[in-house]
Amino acid sequence: MNIALNRILTATTIEGVWEVLLLKLQSLGFQNALYGFTRFHTESGFGDTTDHLVLTNLGPDYVKGYFYDGRYKHGPLVTWAAQNAGVCSWAYVDEVYDTLDDKARETVEFNRSFGVTNGYTIGFNNATTRSKGAIGLSMSPFVGTQEQADTIWNKYGQEIRMLCEISHLKIISLPFDLRRLTTRQREVLEWVGDGKTSADVAQIMGLTTATVEKHLKLARDALDVETTAQAILKASLLNQFYRL
Repeated sequence: MNIALNRILTATTIEGVWEVLLLKLQSLGFQNALYGFTRFHTESGFGDTTDHLVLTNLGPDYVKGYFYDGRYKHGPLVTWAAQNAGVCSWAYVDEVYDTLDDKARETVEFNRSFGVTNGYTIGFNNATTRSKGAIGLSMSPFVGTQEQADTIWNKYGQEIRMLCEISHLKIISLPFDLRRLTTRQREVLEWVGDGKTSADVAQIMGLTTATVEKHLKLARDALDVETTAQAILKASLLNQFYRL
């Protein structure tokens, strides 16, 4: 445990954190995991899918059907995690199934078709109302039972939760390359964020003002926003500034 935590704390990329976390979870009995995080959650939904960080080893067909086709929005465990912080056994799905609407039931049946049915979900505490993060831990598809998942949790649950919580905090401190900026685009946004005008930035970087404006426009396009102020805020939320 201490070795895994040290590797997570010293990791410099999201991929590095995920690799250590997944290997440790597998050694404890949960073979699959799906982590999701967004800083753009509102009362009307989770925002643009492009702005979500999703990490999983469940395979491309599952990811397409569950995430990119939008089923996750109706998943009962996602709904639970959006409203709660803590731990939820997947037995919860059977308990509430009769109360679910058609879209939620379809999501449950989609998960069952992939054998993603037994496990636990951890909803993370968030510092802002627009930040939402959770991780689902599951047995191998079509292998094991919820009772076996419960046995693993009863034995290792405290350790697993601490491991996931620390991994989550580490992940959200690292750069998200969800909307890629070039080095130039990032640099001009950093200078404008520091209060410099386009003319100031041009002089600092040895560029023309027109070139600076071009980089700002391309940065706005890459971040899918309308104003430079919005671009600065979004790049900051994605931890894009002052990268090593």
